[in-house]
Amino acid sequence: MNLPEDFIKKYTQLLGDEAPAFLASFDQPEYSGFRINPLRASLPKNVDLSQPVPYTKWGYYGKVTGHTVAHQSGAVYSQEPSAMFVGETAHPVEGDRVLDLSAAPGGKTTHLGSFLNNTGLLVSNEIMPKRAKVLSENVERFGLTNTLVLNETPEVIAKHFPAYFDKIVVDVPCSGEGMFRKDPEAISYWSLDYPKACAERQRMILAEAVKTIKPGGELVYSTCTFAPEEDEQIIAWLLETYPQFEIVPIDKPAGIVDGRPNWADGNPDLAGTARLFPHLMKGEGHFVAKLRLNAPLVAEQKVRTETSHTSKEESLLFKQFVAETLSPAFQYESKRLLTFGEQLYYMPDHMPRLEKLRVVRPGLHLGTLKKGRIEPSYALGLALKPEEIKQKLEITPDEWQLVVHGDIFKRDDLPIKKGWVRLVCEDQPIVFAKVVGNTVKNFFPKGLRFKV
Repeated sequence: MNLPEDFIKKYTQLLGDEAPAFLASFDQPEYSGFRINPLRASLPKNVDLSQPVPYTKWGYYGKVTGHTVAHQSGAVYSQEPSAMFVGETAHPVEGDRVLDLSAAPGGKTTHLGSFLNNTGLLVSNEIMPKRAKVLSENVERFGLTNTLVLNETPEVIAKHFPAYFDKIVVDVPCSGEGMFRKDPEAISYWSLDYPKACAERQRMILAEAVKTIKPGGELVYSTCTFAPEEDEQIIAWLLETYPQFEIVPIDKPAGIVDGRPNWADGNPDLAGTARLFPHLMKGEGHFVAKLRLNAPLVAEQKVRTETSHTSKEESLLFKQFVAETLSPAFQYESKRLLTFGEQLYYMPDHMPRLEKLRVVRPGLHLGTLKKGRIEPSYALGLALKPEEIKQKLEITPDEWQLVVHGDIFKRDDLPIKKGWVRLVCEDQPIVFAKVVGNTVKNFFPKGLRFKV
């Protein structure tokens, strides 16, 4: 790899005897990985689970492709192995309120959601509109029902959620030195001054993010760069600016090493942060720090919860759909139904008011309101547990290929002659379809269709 000369000089000076091994690692193949989805009732089939990532029970080394049953159904999520250490370090517990501030494309959000098990509230934010749409699609595919997806600035998030969250993850935009093997184009915009410019933006983001943590809550800060200006020096600045924080030392298995106090101001507490170097562990590289807030930074304010905007007629339509299509195991509260135009959603419990927020997804998309009926959504088809469905139809991999391409298919042995069924392939949910006679009508979303 043709690394910039200034990059080589910088890390030769910083790493000393370690530098040759570090620099040589950029000529080695990149490491790929994926996580399995614990919200799914069954493990994915035709996926190699022989190489587990040692620091997360859901992570594995290896590649998964998009045009497979396992990926389309949300049973697996592709994520670079060192990036998995961020969600593992945050490790929320069920019922927590969690913020993922810079969340696209969704790797950390889906990892956080795995811990929450669709309890509590997960606010997943992305400032770039196109990336926020991709984030929302990945939240949908993973089957998250407790997640509010926003397209907001850190300033608006801070204003709307003062002293609110138990855990926040701030995976900041950075100089991307840990992306060089995965995306060599990242080298083209690197310069000696680039980390300093990134650090300035990171301080601005953190100055807003810290306002959202309640006392006793935790902040996980991460980058995919090696630059001390963006890593230890940012944490040193944070501790100096906000003495209410303390570093929570991170356990470091599998070649992960201590942060380097001498790369900042010499504070020994910085050794409690974590460095993931590509010459020491199987990954592309990350920096991770965990901090606890011991005293209030801002006054806690009561955050009002959202109320249902759904009419009595719309609620009755959904009630009728539930009676016809879902089993008694599916439980819901009508006060948590929310209508946006013709779209019906199910809000997370105690979801905050959405007024003056740019909302991409306010919880679980249930379906589209049609004249006198509900057309169930792709998201609902993926999110429901097996026991919550009255009718399912096992399809073959060949039939799955027809479905994801948007085609209909016919069978003479259908379990019902009319109504909605959830299609299942290789024990994974695929989509709702409508049976009419011996024909299975396809409702796979047009914008997501592909040919295998």
